[in-house]
Amino acid sequence: MTKTYDIAVVGATGLVGETLLAILAERNFPVGQVYALASENSLGKEVELGRKTLDVEGLADFDFAKVQIAFFAIDAALAAEYIPLATKTGCIVIDNSAQFRNAADVPLVIPEVNPEALASYKQRNIIASPSSSTIQLALALKPILDTVNLTRIQVVACEAASGAGRRAVDELAGQTASLLSGRPVESKVFVKQMAFNLLPQVDDLLESGHTEQEMRLLTETRKIFAKPELSISSTVIRVPVFFGVSATVYVETETKLPLSKLRSQLENAKGIEVLDEDGDYPTPVVEAANSDPVYVGRIREDLTQANGIHLWLVTDNVRKGAALNSVQIAELLVQTGLK
Repeated sequence: MTKTYDIAVVGATGLVGETLLAILAERNFPVGQVYALASENSLGKEVELGRKTLDVEGLADFDFAKVQIAFFAIDAALAAEYIPLATKTGCIVIDNSAQFRNAADVPLVIPEVNPEALASYKQRNIIASPSSSTIQLALALKPILDTVNLTRIQVVACEAASGAGRRAVDELAGQTASLLSGRPVESKVFVKQMAFNLLPQVDDLLESGHTEQEMRLLTETRKIFAKPELSISSTVIRVPVFFGVSATVYVETETKLPLSKLRSQLENAKGIEVLDEDGDYPTPVVEAANSDPVYVGRIREDLTQANGIHLWLVTDNVRKGAALNSVQIAELLVQTGLK
């Protein structure tokens, strides 16, 4: 008889929470009792777990001793408040927020990239899942770093409206409809108009001139590869796309890496799908939306640097960029019997 695990999904009515529940059902995760948790505002709502309907329960009063695993898909402030309460009961937490990603005693895990890091979760019973931009970048960098050293990495990450939550998606849709109808737009979630626009600032601006999201991409990538000196710089922008994070990536290798070898490595890498033949390329809407892989295209050599290579990356930020990565972490956990 297959062992099952009682599970809580915190933030079950959000975009990531709903997708977590869907993926648990899709991948036949061995669930026992599943609790859908959210704030008081969501009480009385229902969410779907495959063909099963779950009543949403309140987070504030939930006893985490009822479950072995809890997925957290809420903001960092709430994660900081409730995760210690959950872990105190012995529950193992898989956290999608940025709250614990930089903590030295919390593993930051992408199962295809650094599954060995999971072993240290027992220190605090917390496993952090990286940001969507970090996940797609790390998946693409791993086959390169397995072969050659990288001397320079430059990234321009294009993050979708859904990265800011359901209200952001609704605002983009509303602004788009208003503009197409000749009506003025309102901006409540975003600082400026999002529809038909680009916003070159995601999250708060730091004194250095970089944003918190840009620094996360740097620190998370270094932590995942255990390379604190990895040379990486980034710009993160918000784009008027509903779902799908994209990035243009430039890398310089210590020794020349032929494109034929790079393509072969990417094609054989876990979680990667190469779409780079006959002028084709991946896009957020057509390829990435509702799909699991990180797509790689536009693979080409730099015109001025002998060891420079350019890549274009696309993935669904809510699926692999959040929910799927968390479920894959849980799958690794159950393979060990939570030992």
